[in-house]
Amino acid sequence: MRARIGQKVVVAVVFVAAMFMSIMDATIVNVALPTIGREFSVGPTAVDGISIAFLVSLAVFIPASGWLGDRFGGKRVMLTAVVVFTVASALCGLAWSLPSLVAFRVLQGVGGGMLAPVGMAMLFRAFPPRERIRASAILTVPTTLAPALGPVIGGVLVTDLSWRWVFYVNVPIGIAAFLFGLIFLDRVAPGQPGRFDLPGFLLSGIGLGSLMYGLSEGPDRGWGSPAVLVPIVAGVLLLAAMIVVELRTAAPMVDLRLLGDRLFRACNGVIVLSSVAFLGTLYAISLYFQDGRGLSPLASGLSTFPEAVGVMAGAQLASRVLYPRLGPRRHIAIGLLGTGISMGLLALLTEQTSLWWARLLMFSMGFAMAQVFVPTQTAAFASITSAATGRASTMFNTVRQLGGAVGVALLTSAIVAVGPTHLVGGATVANLTAYRVAFLVAGAVCLLGVAAALTIRDADAAGTIPPTRRRLAAERAARQAVPENPTPGNRALL
Repeated sequence: MRARIGQKVVVAVVFVAAMFMSIMDATIVNVALPTIGREFSVGPTAVDGISIAFLVSLAVFIPASGWLGDRFGGKRVMLTAVVVFTVASALCGLAWSLPSLVAFRVLQGVGGGMLAPVGMAMLFRAFPPRERIRASAILTVPTTLAPALGPVIGGVLVTDLSWRWVFYVNVPIGIAAFLFGLIFLDRVAPGQPGRFDLPGFLLSGIGLGSLMYGLSEGPDRGWGSPAVLVPIVAGVLLLAAMIVVELRTAAPMVDLRLLGDRLFRACNGVIVLSSVAFLGTLYAISLYFQDGRGLSPLASGLSTFPEAVGVMAGAQLASRVLYPRLGPRRHIAIGLLGTGISMGLLALLTEQTSLWWARLLMFSMGFAMAQVFVPTQTAAFASITSAATGRASTMFNTVRQLGGAVGVALLTSAIVAVGPTHLVGGATVANLTAYRVAFLVAGAVCLLGVAAALTIRDADAAGTIPPTRRRLAAERAARQAVPENPTPGNRALL
């Protein structure tokens, strides 16, 4: 059986299972926070530490993942990360106090920080350039289905079982992914990434973690609060120092020289802006459904879910039809334009608008976003060597994670600035204008992404563009037209 299952399938299965578990965890836990707060008798501000601890820990360990994967081999690091995340999930479910739960969430972040970069590097090494569009379509499954399913599953588990099950649900998935990978994943010989870059790890990890913390706390505490300004300024200064140090290091933890590659640089610009808009909107739409329209967490999750359906449907069109015909430049630009229009249309929703219109727009946004994620992930690594894939994957995932944090902070701040509630006839009611402004901000960010997409040159990503059927037929006809034993004149033509 091991011989019959190709490594492309094996790597895809392990990656999707691991990433689904990790990404879903971020949204499924949010549903349980009020219940956890009541059980441990703490306020909303204190319980937010459960989410922030995971986010900060994730940011600290993502930069080291590329070096670890190259040094110890993708299989060993990937399976270790799955074990750490699974064990930490079980411990979270067994937590006896808020401090213990926060500590176990930090451990979850250690495992989660290694999953995405190492798994993506393994996936792109398993697929040759012409087939990476298929790999990118696979990547969209966990990155889009998991965030949408999280609130739905979380609502069911918290309502019918216990908040502890939002962590226990990861355990069977993690065990299955570990056993499957242990049996079927091929072991790849470790590389020679050089010495561990301790200064780069400390500066990048602490800098990103500090910045993530400040961005997470900003909308709640206020951007002028010292508790927000100090970590943000510290994070920016540490990251600036990291840039100086890493550019002078022979084997850097964060290989900033990769940004000298024109295509990789442009795709990173697209992914950070699209993550700001898309992940920020997913967070804002959840607030709109629950706080603005009064839906339960479960109903809100079900109303958001059409986005995931749209992404999965759009990914098939993107990988099979549009990318081979359009190339990355036009494909990504059209996708961002469609996503921005969908977000702009969300701003037209009123108190009387049927929720089915909102759900339809969520589907269209997901469908359009697939035309961004799939081609961007495919083209980004087109000119990256196999040896540098691990480091490139680390940077790509770091940028995406940072974009998501900025998006949530930006759109939440827009809602807070306008005011999520206002007085009508002496009663406090939801102010939907605040959510409309947030959706317009997200749409504007998408338009900035279009500008970044138009800097991409299709010729740079030519190796990843599969030939269309028409092109294959033309090449086949040309080969058949050439005689098997060409005359000297034909040889000259050839």
